[in-house]
Amino acid sequence: MDIDVKSLHPLEIKVLLHVQAGEQLTSEKIQTELGYKLGQCNQAFSWLSAKQLIEETSRVTRIQYELTGLGKSVIEIGFPGERMFKLLQEHGALPLPRIAEILGLDKSDIGSAFGKLSKQGVFGMTAEKQAELRKKVLPRDLILARELVLRGADGPVENESLTEEEREVIQSISKKRGAAGAPFRVVEREDIIYTLTSAGIEAAAVLRAKQITGEELGTVTQEMLASGSWKNKTFRSYSLNAPPSRVLLGRRNPYAEYLQWVKDKLVSLGFEEFDGPLVETEFWNGDALFMPQFHSARDIHDVYYVKEPAYAREIPQPYLDQVAAAHEDGWKTGSRGWGYEFDRDFTRRQVMRSQGTVLSAKQLPKAEIPGKYFGIARCFRYDQVDATHGADFYQTEGIVLGEDVNLRTLLGLLKMFAEEVAGAEEVKYVPGYFPFTEPSIEVHIKHPVLGWFELGGSGIFRPEVTQALGIDVPVLAWGLGIDRMALMHLGLNDLRDLFTPDIESVRMRRGK
Repeated sequence: MDIDVKSLHPLEIKVLLHVQAGEQLTSEKIQTELGYKLGQCNQAFSWLSAKQLIEETSRVTRIQYELTGLGKSVIEIGFPGERMFKLLQEHGALPLPRIAEILGLDKSDIGSAFGKLSKQGVFGMTAEKQAELRKKVLPRDLILARELVLRGADGPVENESLTEEEREVIQSISKKRGAAGAPFRVVEREDIIYTLTSAGIEAAAVLRAKQITGEELGTVTQEMLASGSWKNKTFRSYSLNAPPSRVLLGRRNPYAEYLQWVKDKLVSLGFEEFDGPLVETEFWNGDALFMPQFHSARDIHDVYYVKEPAYAREIPQPYLDQVAAAHEDGWKTGSRGWGYEFDRDFTRRQVMRSQGTVLSAKQLPKAEIPGKYFGIARCFRYDQVDATHGADFYQTEGIVLGEDVNLRTLLGLLKMFAEEVAGAEEVKYVPGYFPFTEPSIEVHIKHPVLGWFELGGSGIFRPEVTQALGIDVPVLAWGLGIDRMALMHLGLNDLRDLFTPDIESVRMRRGK
């Protein structure tokens, strides 16, 4: 194999010269011994692999638990359950809202802690609806959780270092995605081990023979000219055989083109498009969808809060009163509601919308019956970015209203979207749960590389949603991850490729 060592980057040269034949080559080794940053290390490995100078010998996946900002605060002030325990020890029975006020915690945190410890017999509720202490010691899992958080302060906790009991506890206080609301973040690290190939060994020998070290200069700066330091340096060679620049013609971004194609497709099927602002209130983002304000069901949406202005001036009537009544006692829907006092200040809190369903809720008061509507909404949630998840993403959202629509109609729509819009050949339906639909269905499609993954959720809006917003007919609702649909359509394996800054990748990408 002919090796042009002049084409090697200094990052590659230093790696080749540093590793001996048969020696294991890892990212951790190069970062420690050569002082590379992780990005430099990965780039060097990528280049060397492409040139067949190194080869992968094995990979090891490690699971770690990293302390989050919430976890660090727990070290200082304790878990909500611990703090409630101490408060009730000192003051006796107290109402939950008063506990939240004294401890400076959200009502949702107090409610979750009370519910969990009540099941363990630590807390109970008096006849006067006050929380009281029924055991004198904290449960074992809460004590163990504190020990794990303290251990996490010294660095990531390795899964292999945990006992079975510790592993069960840490998993209960960890999240892989949307970890801002959990003390620990689950991180999967894949250690790839390389060795030099015969071509890599030969390249290293040529580099040593030609006394190329990787310290050669590729450019001369103004400072070097002024100081004269360039005179003592060796320069990288330039290749006169480098190809000339290409003429690059402009073209539309493939993903933007795909989004427009989806819009055209839905319009041709008789749907009318709706849209809305990126910033919404908690009212439209959750309350209008019958998601209780202080319930763990809301934890699936790790929203970004708007700092200024933090609150909207008002919520439109009569929908505010009707939605509030639906939450408190069911209003006129035949439901018992959630049975709590609706917080009219909380509902004005402004957030970056976390789900496209907010557009469907806002469309209901002005929708025609029968009617079909859709929107393509950019949504925001704190999430662990990986091949199938992003912190901001697009959803295609829609509703179908009419006297005769039913579950069979919904399944037909989902099958059509999966096959015609996503291009999936295999589709399956899985029962789901959403606070605003009953029944609720998740649709899954099979990607040729990534396997089965959830495309989105759907269902029939509950009466607490539709009637409170002025609709008395069945409403089918669906929200599909259009980013994931684009993976199938564009033949990609990673959501991050849809938004890549690699302009070459964007130029070359083509749809099916």
